[in-house]
Amino acid sequence: MRVRPTAVLAQLPFAGVLAVAIWIRVVAVRGYPAPRWSGDSAGYLDSALKLQPGETRPSGYSFLLWALKPFHSFTVVVAVQHAIGVLAGVLVYLLVWRAARAGWPLGGEERRAGRWAWRDFVPGLLAAAVTVPVLLDSYQISLEHMLMSDSFFTFLLVAAVTAALWRRRSTWWLGALAGLFAAFAAVTRSAGLPLVAVILVGMLLRRAGWRALVAVVIAFVLPLGGYMYWFKQVHGEFAVTKAGSIWIYGRTAAFADCAKIKPSPELRIMCPKDSNPQIAPAFAVLWTDDSPFHRIPGWITGDEANRLSSEFTKQAIEKQPGDYARVVFRDTWRSFDWKREPYPTPWTWLEYVFPQGESWDDEQALEAVKYDPSGGETKVVRPWAGTMLSYQHRMSMPGTVLGLVLLGGLVLALPHVGRRGTRWRFLGPVRHWGTGPLMPWGMGLALLVIPAATADFDYRYVLPAVPFACIALGLALVPQPRRVREEPAEAEDGGDDGGWTRRRIVALSRRAGTLARDRVKAS
Repeated sequence: MRVRPTAVLAQLPFAGVLAVAIWIRVVAVRGYPAPRWSGDSAGYLDSALKLQPGETRPSGYSFLLWALKPFHSFTVVVAVQHAIGVLAGVLVYLLVWRAARAGWPLGGEERRAGRWAWRDFVPGLLAAAVTVPVLLDSYQISLEHMLMSDSFFTFLLVAAVTAALWRRRSTWWLGALAGLFAAFAAVTRSAGLPLVAVILVGMLLRRAGWRALVAVVIAFVLPLGGYMYWFKQVHGEFAVTKAGSIWIYGRTAAFADCAKIKPSPELRIMCPKDSNPQIAPAFAVLWTDDSPFHRIPGWITGDEANRLSSEFTKQAIEKQPGDYARVVFRDTWRSFDWKREPYPTPWTWLEYVFPQGESWDDEQALEAVKYDPSGGETKVVRPWAGTMLSYQHRMSMPGTVLGLVLLGGLVLALPHVGRRGTRWRFLGPVRHWGTGPLMPWGMGLALLVIPAATADFDYRYVLPAVPFACIALGLALVPQPRRVREEPAEAEDGGDDGGWTRRRIVALSRRAGTLARDRVKAS
C-alpha cells in the first residue's frame, strides 16, 4: 500500500509534542536523579524487597519495583516511570487519531482534491492537541517522578481502555487484553476494582459481542483471584488488603456526628476528633495523635480495627446520608479549583511538585539503601533542576481546565445530529456519545468520585483522570465512522477496517450469480 506524503507530514504536530515531552523528562531525571518520596513510598518499597503483598495497599506497583531491582538504581526507576508516562500519551494519541481517521476517511473526492486534503491533517492535529495535558503538564511529570503507584496505575487503565475501544466490533483477544490490564490496575490501586464495570458497559453499548465481554470478565477475574489467593497465603485473608474499611472510615470523619449516630459504647472510640483545623479530618483520624487506632490492638491492620471501622461507617452513612453525599460532592468539586490549596495537610500537597531544596530522613535512608546501595537521597542538580522548576511554574494545568475538558467530552457530541435518507436522527448524539466517549468519560469521572466517596480528596488522585477526559473530548469531536465508496483496493485507507470492501465484494458476487441464473433460464 502506497503511503501518502501528507500522511507522514500529518504526524508532525504530535512529533513536536512528543519531542518536548521526552526532553522535559530527561531534564527532570538529570535535575532530580532520585525519586520523590511520600508517606506510602516506604510501604511499596518494603513489599518489593520482600516480594509479598502489602497489608494496607495493593502491591501491583511493588511488582514493578521488584522487576527493576536488579539495576539497583532509583534513577532507573524514575526513568522507567517517565517512559511509562510517555507511552500512556502515545496510546491516547493513537486512539483518538484512529477514531478521527475513521470519522473523516479519505474518499475518492478527497484524493482527487489534491495532496493537501484537510482530511489528512485534521486527525493528527486533533489527536496531538488532546495529548498536551497528558504529556506536557508538569503535575503529571512530577507524579511520574514519585515513588508512588499512580502513574503506573494510570498507564494500566489507559491501556485497558485503548484495547476496549481499538475496534468498533471488538475481538475476544482485545477483550482479554482490556480485562488483563484492568486486573493489573485493580491490584495496583484499590480504586481500580470497580472500574472494570465502566469498560463492560462501554463495550456492551458498542455491541462488542458476547465473546469479547466474556473474555474481559475471565481475564479480569483470574489475575485478581490469583492475587487474593496469594494474599491469603501470606496474611490469612482472601482479600486485596487487610484495611478494606479503614479508608472509608476516614471519609466519615468529615461529617460523622456521634450525637446523631448514637453509637454503642464499643463504637464510641471511633467518634472522630480533630485538634488541628489545618489537617483534614480523614488524615487526622488515620495518622495523627487524634487517631482512635492508637488505642486499638493491631493498629489499622488489625482485625478489630477493620471490624469497628466497618460498623461505624455503616451507621454513619445510614444516619447521615445527606451529609455523606454533600462531602462527596464537595471533595469531587475540589478537583476543578483553579488554584491548589494546602489540603489535606499543609505539607502533603507540596510533595507533588519538584522542590527547590533537598530533604531526607534516617527512616527513608535505611529503607532506600536496601534497594539502591548508593542510596535514594533526594538530590537537586543544577542547572537541570532550575530548568525543571521554571517549566513547572509555566506548564501546570489548573483543575478548572480539567473541568472544561470533561464538560466538552459530554456536550460536544450534541452537534452530531445526522440525517439518513429523509429522516433526521435526533438521537444521533446519544448514540454517538454512548458508543464512543462514554467509556473514557465515565472512567475519568469515576476516578474523581471514587476517592472522594471512599477515602478523601488528594491532588494526586485527580491526575489519573486527565488522560480519560482528553480521550473523551477527542472522541466527542469526531463523527461516527463513515464508509468510503471507492475501489476495493483503495478502501483500506478509509479507516473502516475494510468493512465496505467486503460488503461490496459480496454484493457483486450475488449480482453475478443472479445474472448467471437468468441467462440459464433464458436459454
